[in-house]
Amino acid sequence: MESLTQHPGLLAGFGVVVVALLALDLGVFHRGSKAISNREALVWSAVWIGLSMAFSGFIYSVMGAESFAQFQSAYWIEKALSVDNLFVFLLVFHFFNVAPEVQHKVLFYGILGAIVMRAVFIFSGVELIRLTYLPEFSLGDHVLKVNVLLTIFGLVLIAAGWKSWFASTEDDGEKDFAKSPGARLVHRFFRVSEHFDGDRFFTVENGIRVATPLLVVVAVVEFTDLLFAIDSIPAIFAIAPNDPFILYTSNIFAILGLRSLYFLLANSQDRFARLKYGLALILAFIGVKMVLAPIVHVPSQVSLSVVGALLVGSIVASLLAPRTT
Repeated sequence: MESLTQHPGLLAGFGVVVVALLALDLGVFHRGSKAISNREALVWSAVWIGLSMAFSGFIYSVMGAESFAQFQSAYWIEKALSVDNLFVFLLVFHFFNVAPEVQHKVLFYGILGAIVMRAVFIFSGVELIRLTYLPEFSLGDHVLKVNVLLTIFGLVLIAAGWKSWFASTEDDGEKDFAKSPGARLVHRFFRVSEHFDGDRFFTVENGIRVATPLLVVVAVVEFTDLLFAIDSIPAIFAIAPNDPFILYTSNIFAILGLRSLYFLLANSQDRFARLKYGLALILAFIGVKMVLAPIVHVPSQVSLSVVGALLVGSIVASLLAPRTT
């Protein structure tokens, strides 16, 4: 079927829908600062996932089963890899003593920044991939078409999977987020108060307008998301390297529901001790797929099944494993 990427109006329409949903989320349902309950977080998580699945049904009806599988694979890969990001956000909030009632606002602006950054990474990445194919050559009975950038991405993901498998949560807990490049950037351009002022990013002290620590927290969250995108963006390029529409829409739908997912995880972080192993295997699997792509073609349906099995398996293993203190 004809690719949706040939219709920029559809991409613009998608952008309008996303902006409308975000405005509805912050301006109507979450107007004012308040703590998000588990029940509310669960409802909103179901809403965002439901919208994502509905959109994937639209892709199936217009573009066919292959594009549907690509969207689903990229969506769940991004969703899974974002869990690590959420745990780091939890550490950031604890480090800066951010009140629960203002955390939603920080995450909201973090999502806005992520939407812009992902657009830059994905659309520029697709163009770079197009420009980095080597001339075709024969190896035995096979004619190989190697892409230098995708191969590098694959090796990076394999290394990231190895690192994630052996990573310790204690190392993250010992980080001084006040020294993050995001925090230093805010301190460089603004005078920063030592005190929060509700959910305000700026306040007035002694007649001088100064930034509050909440602005520092937003900058740290944005920089953290930038670092995590180094893993997640190459991973989804393995799914549909030539279709930025599939990559961008699946990525944005995945991160739109992260705020609600964060509040669910914040109250149950000790129940997912084995999740990191599933994420490490997902990274390694995608990395190997990218490296071997010129020789072995792994269908999108197979990728979706493997990613789903690893994610569900690690969650079940976490829930069945005894809690550690």
